[in-house]
This record gives sequence, structure tokens and C-alpha cells, in this order.
Amino acid sequence: MMESIRPYLPVASWREPKPVVAVLPLTGVIGGMGSFKRGLSLQALAPRIERAFKTKHLAGVALAINSPGGSPVQSALIAKRIRDLAVENEVPVHAFIEDVGASGGYWLACAADRIHAQPSSIVGSIGVVSGGFGFTEMIAKMGIERRMHTSGDKKAMLDPFGPEKAADVKHLKALQAEIHDDFKDMVRERRGSKLQADDKVLFSGAFWTGHRALEMGLIDGLGDLRGVMRDIHGEEVRFRVMDERRPWWRKRFGMNASGHWLSADMGGDLSSGLIAAVEERLIWNRFGL
Repeated sequence: MMESIRPYLPVASWREPKPVVAVLPLTGVIGGMGSFKRGLSLQALAPRIERAFKTKHLAGVALAINSPGGSPVQSALIAKRIRDLAVENEVPVHAFIEDVGASGGYWLACAADRIHAQPSSIVGSIGVVSGGFGFTEMIAKMGIERRMHTSGDKKAMLDPFGPEKAADVKHLKALQAEIHDDFKDMVRERRGSKLQADDKVLFSGAFWTGHRALEMGLIDGLGDLRGVMRDIHGEEVRFRVMDERRPWWRKRFGMNASGHWLSADMGGDLSSGLIAAVEERLIWNRFGL
């Protein structure tokens, strides 16, 4: 009696690893906001960025961006870390702008090889802004005397409780121009010949919808993260979201990733958190969100 012979099937033929896309959420204002440090920063994001590029069977990294901007320094640091790891690991990076990718949020998007957005997403705002309040007349009406002592005639520059000086504003505008030039250089480097509008328009600080941003070359296409990634890598692609990992004791005792107490028992911490929330709300409000 002859034994039936089973055909040999290589393991790889039925167990090929499925491609994986690491999803890195970049949501919120960029930079520290008060003592709670709620904004996006390289210090907070570095572990998640590293994990994204170390994911097994990695086919690509997707940046899920929803940010109105913030600190230009943190924007540059985060974008550079993503680019460095993308080049080092030879991994393609795609950015997906959700509600808004403006100012520093667009800076982050430029870390990607290709940028996508929704038709109604807010994109652009390639400029620099600095705002504040002047309380000179208010404290005069209230009979409050302002006392300030400095060493260095510029140390109290742009003091909101003193009259605005033309020389101080000129100095601030010079700083803004330098930062703006860095921003423009980065956009030109990353987008190159894709840009389809005059510099005067692109770098005016204005922002546009995803539809218009596509026409201007600020983005490469319209689409959502899962849909675009499935078109590129196939229906069986898997997604790994790089969420924040915290030790159990930080979760138990209410500390965030920067080691700050989430439920403060000091009035100063609570007031700082309230001010940070107001500042953050004002930044989002610039884009009607």
C-alpha cells in the first residue's frame, strides 16, 4: 500500500507577514503650555517617534496631524527627528492633515514625503505671529503704580504694563523675519518644484482649504489616512497607533508624560493650567475652530 505524498508548501507561501503602517498622532498646540506642558514637544514625542520607526514589518509611517501651530523651535526639532529616522531607516513618511495643519502644524507635515488633507482641512499659515495685551491705561485709571527695576535697557522690552516703544517693536519684527525666513527655506526645500503659487502668496501667512492647498502645491492629494494607505499597501495592511505609554504608577497617581501632576493641589498650578487652556483656545480660534 503506497503512502500518499503531500506536496511541500514553503512556510512563507501561506504565512507572509502583512505590511504595517505606524500611525503617529500629532494633535494639539506645539510647545509647552503652562505648567501642565500639554503641547507637543520633542521631549514628549521622542519615545513614540522612535517606536514608530522600530515597528516590525514596517511599510511606512503616517503622521496624523491636527495642529494650529505654536513654537517654531519645537516644530523644527520634531520635524527633523522624523526626517532623520526616515532617511536612516529608508522608510516613507506620509502626512495626513485633519481639521488643521497650519503654521507649525504645516511645518510638521513637511517632514513627510507626501502630504494629504481633507477637502475642507485648513492648510498653510506660513508666517510668524506674536500677540499680547497692553494694560497701561487700565492701571493708570485704577491708580496702580508700576514698579520695575532692570539691569540692561532692553530687559523689560515689550512689557505689557508699560507704553509700547517703536524700537522694541522693530526688534521684535526683526526676530520674526529671521524665523519666517527659516520657515520659508524649509518649505522650499521640502516642496521644491511642487509649489505652484508666487512666494508673496504662499508665504503671506494666509491659510486655505485642502482643495486650494492642492492647487497651490502645498499638499499632494486629498484623502484619509486608512484609505490612502490601503491604496498603497493593499487591503491587508495593518495599523499600529503610537499612543502615549505611561508607567502604571503615573497613571495611578495622575502624572503626565513630563512628570507633572494632573490634579494639582496648589492654586498656582491650577491658575497656570487655566491660563494655558485659554492660550490654547485662542490659538485654535485663529482658524475658526
